[in-house]
Amino acid sequence: MASTSTNKQPLLVDQVLHYVVQLDSSTNNGLDIVGTNTALLLVDAVSTDGAIIEDIYAIARSTTAYKVNLYISSARDYLRPTEANYIGSLTSATTIGNVVRYADMPKTLTPVPQVGSDAQNRALYLPKGYALWAARDSNSNVTDGPLLGCQGGWF
Repeated sequence: MASTSTNKQPLLVDQVLHYVVQLDSSTNNGLDIVGTNTALLLVDAVSTDGAIIEDIYAIARSTTAYKVNLYISSARDYLRPTEANYIGSLTSATTIGNVVRYADMPKTLTPVPQVGSDAQNRALYLPKGYALWAARDSNSNVTDGPLLGCQGGWF
């Protein structure tokens, strides 16, 4: 294992993760968290050392574009307004089977080769004690909501 001159170790992943959930009945109307939401827990790092999410994607199951909101929370049992914050959203494609990726993840500090004008990787760091939640931006259930997936690793 390599280290830097200041003896800091690189971020190492102990175990990979890849989850896919169906968002038919997972809703929250608007960006602000409402008390009657049915948001779905996507990644639970509340009692682990944390995770790095490299990719979040939506697979369309409909010709309707559904907006999916993402939240980070210190709770893993229910998405509460006092324990969570909105971190971004993506909108599913309008062609069944097409994939849309969450491109607005934060930039990482990992070195990359100089390629193009935006030479930084993107990933979502989920610290210990937090969970990643997802919900369609709606107040009603559907039968053709998108599949939402994420890939990354546990520390």
